[in-house]
Amino acid sequence: MPETTEESELHNGHQPQAEPEPESKAESQPESKTEPGPENKPEEALKLEPVVTGADPNTKEEDKESSIQSNDAATPSSTDQNARPQLRKDEGNRTFTMRELLTEFKSDEEEVGSPYSRESTQRQSNQNSAAMELVSSVTGADEEGQSRQRVLVYAAKRYAAALEKNPEDYDALYNWALVLQESADNVSPDSTSPSKDDLLEEACKKYDDATRLCPTLHDAFYNWAIAISDRAKMRGRTKEAEELWEQATKNYEKAVQLNWNSPQALNNWGLALQELSAIVSAREKQKIVKTAISKFREAIRLQFDFHRAIYNLGTVLYALAEDSVETGTTNPKEMSSNELYSQSAIYIAAAHALKPNYSVYSSALKLVHSMLPLPHLKDGYLTAPPFGNTFPPHSDWKRTEFFLNQEALQQVIKVEQKQVSRSLSGRIVDAGNTDKKAIRVDIPDIISVSASADLTLPPGAGLCINTTSGQVFLVADSWESLDGWLDALRLVYTIYARGKIDVLAGIIAT
Repeated sequence: MPETTEESELHNGHQPQAEPEPESKAESQPESKTEPGPENKPEEALKLEPVVTGADPNTKEEDKESSIQSNDAATPSSTDQNARPQLRKDEGNRTFTMRELLTEFKSDEEEVGSPYSRESTQRQSNQNSAAMELVSSVTGADEEGQSRQRVLVYAAKRYAAALEKNPEDYDALYNWALVLQESADNVSPDSTSPSKDDLLEEACKKYDDATRLCPTLHDAFYNWAIAISDRAKMRGRTKEAEELWEQATKNYEKAVQLNWNSPQALNNWGLALQELSAIVSAREKQKIVKTAISKFREAIRLQFDFHRAIYNLGTVLYALAEDSVETGTTNPKEMSSNELYSQSAIYIAAAHALKPNYSVYSSALKLVHSMLPLPHLKDGYLTAPPFGNTFPPHSDWKRTEFFLNQEALQQVIKVEQKQVSRSLSGRIVDAGNTDKKAIRVDIPDIISVSASADLTLPPGAGLCINTTSGQVFLVADSWESLDGWLDALRLVYTIYARGKIDVLAGIIAT
């Protein structure tokens, strides 16, 4: 759910995240205010307890969900020199100084007149007073936090004034919700400040009002889901928490429907589902977990180097394997616990290769390293045509073993040598074919990898690897198996493209 956010700073605008770098709020949590999600409280807040490892104090913001995303619709145009910056927490964006906030909001104080009645503005003023009191009573945990809170209080006053003039200003509602959410992060546990939950509850009300006025405000749905998730985490595994996690998943779903190209929202959605699965009945759990897996996978396919989603997918598969072992249930149509453990290890190894400095990834890798088919990253069976013949008759395709490492996808051909005679000199003559060639796809030669529905392929889940030398077609045993091969190939290529292939080589060589 960017590398780390600098505390929870005020940011303007939304930068597409490679969650990884301006890291959003979620490591194994929904991306929260900041990915961004995702791919977290702003980067820090919604952290799901990693399934494979415990919380690591060295991960700091990297374990946070994704950051709070700004309202794109309200973001000032880059060509508008005088556009007022909105109060937003998105990663990768610059932080506005107090002077900038003061000057940019100055125009508000000069505005006069309002098309709304005195009664309407008075009603808005009364509604805002409680929220204003909450923000004003927050004290930061340190000098930096106190300075930041002063900026938040000033911004809250500006948004309150804007709403008194125009109660239907959904941008002001949205940005004030962000102020409340930021203030919740700034609450000092040892102070007399209002509780974090009170601030988050008020932020949720503002998001609700904003989305009622503007139903297409996807960033509001996204950050609203983060706020709800933060509230759910405070309630443990209770019925109330279950209801809140369900609300969070619905808001993430709405955010994705409005903005499908958001790996952070998909990642956080998967994390919320993962949390929900730990509370619901056993009968509902498996379906929810499978949905979470699909969301992490969708996030990765939008952004192949989204290490947070990659790691989170590894943890949910690990949890699924543990659950399978504990319950002792086996379904012939499902992957075995050993296969799940192996798949989990692949994703965790890939996340570590992309971000080797993240201690939470390295700790998890120590736990699952032995589950890899060393010295390979992945191995298994695929149905393949004879070497050099892409589309032979179906009867000529054979189910053979393949392995994948940092260099290539390689077919394993086992050659049996038979002693058939001796020469006149007494030497053994080998009639076996020791020159059998195997299919090999070198990682640097890959252009694309995709599922294939080519009708000339044998029955099964078709796999097409487009290389610089042409296309290679293979068939996986099932569509679930195909997903594993597709992800593994894409991840290895992404690691190669990011210049981290030596890290992966070190992982599978030891």
